[in-house]
Amino acid sequence: MTLYKYKLIYVFTLFFAILSNNVIAENSKEFGDYIIHYNAFRSDTLTPEIAKAYSLTRRNNRMVVNIVVQKKSGNTTQPVKAKVTGFASNLTGQVKDLEFKEIHDGEAIYYLAQSQVSNRETLRFDIKATPAGESLIANIKFKQQFYTD
Repeated sequence: MTLYKYKLIYVFTLFFAILSNNVIAENSKEFGDYIIHYNAFRSDTLTPEIAKAYSLTRRNNRMVVNIVVQKKSGNTTQPVKAKVTGFASNLTGQVKDLEFKEIHDGEAIYYLAQSQVSNRETLRFDIKATPAGESLIANIKFKQQFYTD
């Protein structure tokens, strides 16, 4: 494996395999020549060092949405820049706008957004990702319940 692949595995491990009371699962969607990985989790599952490095608020009532866009190239993938926008709404219809910030970690590129959550709140995420240089928009929709106690 190349150094890049080890670093990418490290980054995914930080965000997809963090030990907590919440189940953190990796989800992905194929979109033409691209794969979009997405997940959401409570921010207090991050280590203090990771939260500080990425300017994230680390609390049990805050969640983080993580989006990674990769272009398929044969049997490998490469991270690509993208325009990522979206919102989350709860079951009562309250909308939480998500402001994604682009994070570079070596060759890895990912997009993070945060919002407050209440105990047992279920959020429906509606996220759009447009890889740089493309005109088609990938729509990512998923829902997740958060526990803050």
